[in-house]
Amino acid sequence: MSEKLQKVLARAGLGSRRQIERWIEEGRITIDGQPATLGARVTPHQALRVDGRMVPAHAIQPKPRILIYHKPEGEVCTRSDPQGRPTVFDKLPALRGARWITVGRLDYNTSGLLLFTTDGELANRLMHPSREIEREYAVRVLGKISDEMLARLKEGVMLEDGPAHFDAIKDAGGAGANRWYHVTLKEGRNREVRRLWEAVGVQVSRLMRIRFGPVQLPPHFHTGRTVELDDAAAAALYEHVGLKPPSPPKPKTKPLAAKRARDQGRKRGRAETPRTESRRRGGRTDRRR
Repeated sequence: MSEKLQKVLARAGLGSRRQIERWIEEGRITIDGQPATLGARVTPHQALRVDGRMVPAHAIQPKPRILIYHKPEGEVCTRSDPQGRPTVFDKLPALRGARWITVGRLDYNTSGLLLFTTDGELANRLMHPSREIEREYAVRVLGKISDEMLARLKEGVMLEDGPAHFDAIKDAGGAGANRWYHVTLKEGRNREVRRLWEAVGVQVSRLMRIRFGPVQLPPHFHTGRTVELDDAAAAALYEHVGLKPPSPPKPKTKPLAAKRARDQGRKRGRAETPRTESRRRGGRTDRRR
């Protein structure tokens, strides 16, 4: 994916976009050894130099980010809603030079774990049916559940869009007419968990996703909150879909303009020191006379 040159260099902290546009006009920036032009677009694989100095690759392409969001009921998984309902994007942290991509969706009345990332390739792999990423849900159902019903749900039932089944069903307890189960499946068709239970005559009264692949919903993590995956958890997620984890973050380069001003200040300081010392000596000599 290509981006405008001045946007990339500004995001890397080398200067403002206006400054960088002036540098381009002055011929101070090259792309793969050729002078850059206004409006040029670049990719992370190209070699960029400012005043002959190579811009590090990690500064051009920031480390991808991955968020866990605990979605509450009553939010839609779109960026905007014609009906004006709240969306899952409303509470996400703001980004510069990137955008959040949601990994799959949850129904309006479903809560729980929702992943967001700035890495499009990671999102695509996590969502692709061929990867068969496990999704685990906590389900509260109403009524008595027989062993025959559970067996049918594991063996498979026919839905409107084809056969479906749970890979695992675990009794999680309950009281009265309500019973909790943890169910696992490896696809994410629309309302699939609810439709599976409805196929055996059972009503779902509450549904919450608690795991997506190797990522668990943290305990005591309130709805509407986000937390960023640490490096170890992010690396495990990349490896889970056969991708190489991103390199560890490196210190950001300081803006060239600030560095140049500092260097010039040091040179002036070295040049002025002998004169200043001479004046001081002269002052002491005059006082002695």
